[in-house]
Amino acid sequence: MDSVYKIIEIVGTSEKSWEDATRTALETASKSIQDIRIAEVNRLDVKFKEDGSMIFRAKLDISFKYKG
Repeated sequence: MDSVYKIIEIVGTSEKSWEDATRTALETASKSIQDIRIAEVNRLDVKFKEDGSMIFRAKLDISFKYKG
């Protein structure tokens, strides 16, 4: 059976780690997007806050089955 997949970019954040930021992004996206197939981490960065704390950010491309 032929299929079509859509790819979108999402960003997850965490005060703990990049892994947690990735998990947060995927768990949140999976609540509204069905049939997520692949997640590819494209970029990891850190935002520094004035108080010295850090926010880890993970930018991902996710693909899911398109049901147009």
